[in-house]
Amino acid sequence: MGKITILVVEDEAAIQQLVSYNLIKAGFNVTCADTGEEALECFLQESIDCVLLDLMLPGMSGLEVCESIRRKSEKNGRHTPIIMLTAKGEETDIVEGLEYGADDYVTKPFSPKVLIARIKAVLRRGYEQQKQEKDEQSNITVGDVEINIGRHEVKLQGELLHLTMTEFGILALLASKPGWVFSRQQIIDSVRGYDFLITPRAIDVQIFGLRKKMGDSGKLVETVRGVGYRFKSTS
Repeated sequence: MGKITILVVEDEAAIQQLVSYNLIKAGFNVTCADTGEEALECFLQESIDCVLLDLMLPGMSGLEVCESIRRKSEKNGRHTPIIMLTAKGEETDIVEGLEYGADDYVTKPFSPKVLIARIKAVLRRGYEQQKQEKDEQSNITVGDVEINIGRHEVKLQGELLHLTMTEFGILALLASKPGWVFSRQQIIDSVRGYDFLITPRAIDVQIFGLRKKMGDSGKLVETVRGVGYRFKSTS
C-alpha cells in the first residue's frame, strides 16, 4: 500500500504551509487547494484518502464542498474522511458541519500533533468500518425495514432509503436489537468512535433527520425520555 494522500483545502497560505509541512513530516502525501472549486477538481482527479477542509473559503463554501465530496465519494461506494479545520468553533457550527457530512472538527488555533492524531483516528475508523462491512454481509430485517450491512443499504417497504453514513449507523445499531434502549453516548461511541468530537444534541439532530426520511415508519425509532432511543419491537 502506498502513502496516504491528504487533501488540504485552505486559502490562507501560512496555515496551508504549516499543515502541509507537518503532514509531510508525519509521512503523508499532501495535495493543496485554495478554493472549494479547486478542491473538488483535485478530489475527482486524484486518489484522496482524507480531506482537511476550512469552512470559510472564497467562492464555494466549505460546507458546500463537504456535502459535494461526501455525495461523490459515497456514490462510488467509499467513505472519504473529512475533517473540518476552522476558526468557527461554536456548538452550532460544529453541529452544522457534522450535518453536512464531516467526520471530525478541529478548531483554530490547533496543535499539529493533535491534528495528526485526529487524522490517524478517522483513517483507522474508516479501515475498521470497511473491514467490518466485508465481514458482515448479513441483513437486518425488522418489519418493513431491511438493512444490508455489507452493501450499506436500507430499504423501507422495498424502496431504497438514501441515508447519510451517520443516519445509517444509528439505524443499523438500533434495529440490531429491537426494544433495546441505547443512550446517546452509546450511539456516539458506536457510530463515530470514542475519540470523536460530537455532542448529544447532534445525535438528536440525526435522529430527527432519520425519522423524517422514514416517513410514517419514523415512529419505529422511539425516544425513551431521560435515557436515549430504541427501535420499536414488532414482536
